[in-house]
Amino acid sequence: MVKTNKLNVFNDPIYGFIGTPNELIFNLISHPYFQRLRRISQMGLSYLVYPGAHHTRFHHALGSMHLMTKVIQVLKLKDVEISPEEENGLLCAILLHDIGHGPFSHALEGFVAKDISHEQISLEFMKELNQQFDGQLEIAIAIFKGDYHKAFLNQLVSSQLDMDRLDYLKRDSFYSGVTEGNINSERLISMLNVVDGNLVVEEKAIYAVEKFLMARRFMYWQVYLHKTGLVAEQLLVRIMQRARLLLKQDVELTASHPLMFFLRNNESPLKLDTLKTFAQLDDVDVLSAIKNWQFHDDLVLSKLCQMLLNRKLLHIKIKKQPIDEEKMTQRLSSLMEKHNLSEDDASNFVFQGEISNRAYGKEQAISILKKNGKVTDVLKESDQLSLKALAKTVTKYYSCYPKEAV
Repeated sequence: MVKTNKLNVFNDPIYGFIGTPNELIFNLISHPYFQRLRRISQMGLSYLVYPGAHHTRFHHALGSMHLMTKVIQVLKLKDVEISPEEENGLLCAILLHDIGHGPFSHALEGFVAKDISHEQISLEFMKELNQQFDGQLEIAIAIFKGDYHKAFLNQLVSSQLDMDRLDYLKRDSFYSGVTEGNINSERLISMLNVVDGNLVVEEKAIYAVEKFLMARRFMYWQVYLHKTGLVAEQLLVRIMQRARLLLKQDVELTASHPLMFFLRNNESPLKLDTLKTFAQLDDVDVLSAIKNWQFHDDLVLSKLCQMLLNRKLLHIKIKKQPIDEEKMTQRLSSLMEKHNLSEDDASNFVFQGEISNRAYGKEQAISILKKNGKVTDVLKESDQLSLKALAKTVTKYYSCYPKEAV
């Protein structure tokens, strides 16, 4: 009998070869729940702006795990105590941290079930996998939830300088071609340490931390909140909302079983049966439905789908000041009159909203370990005045309306 090789290697364009450290990791990656991440876009509809941004949550999860193996090695060399069980827990927690993302990642966050985040769904997947793998994910779950008695382990998975952020900034920068997001993750990882059970960065890496925070700010405004990607994702949300409304009105629609289930039901994916259906849902279901719906008899649904598929998007303006309500009312009335639409129907094509970004949160500070052994906040140590501004929430306002006749 030929023995199966449980230590596969993935060739990653960012880090080179990424290995599977042990059989449990191999089996988790091989599981259908995890393989689904190959069909979940990492950056939603950002590929409509940056054509190369077609990478997936699968790429990102493997990359984050790879960085975690590196930081574990660094901390052990600095005599930070991490047991083999804790090491395995860290690797499993970071590998599975995004397994709860739905189609197009953040673009449809909350679509399946209102007020339930992908982190909550990830936790349910981890609990179910823990059952299937005979309790081997207990420590991973405790670390993921922040319940484990060593705070720095959770901070490596979820903080302002975790392996998740270190990977997605570098990866998203690479695939989008936006070089401002390219951070020095190796330098940052080599300078990490633990003091009093909490993660710190050695003072020598202060400039690398500043570059990291600035890169995050650039990536949010230039990529994640790019106006074209924003309007595309708004159209996607409205397509799903319209489909759900039509089904409530008993209008015939075709879609895959998992997508139809969540369009018809508002059941929580935190229940096991519903979670298994959620595990069948990915980008393919949504795109396939949109391709069908572009020919639907419902004018609103068909036009929204055509706009998205053909990249004939709405016009979008982003301003620092709130949108002029009177102008938006005029645009809405004009569209209603021109196409004999109700206000509800027309509001799918004329709408407004706001976006906000804060690159650094003081409530979960990045701690700097000074040469004299004292630990301070990065904002106190940085001589970059612009870094102070990163702790403030910046809000902008957008308005969307047709460029021409719908």
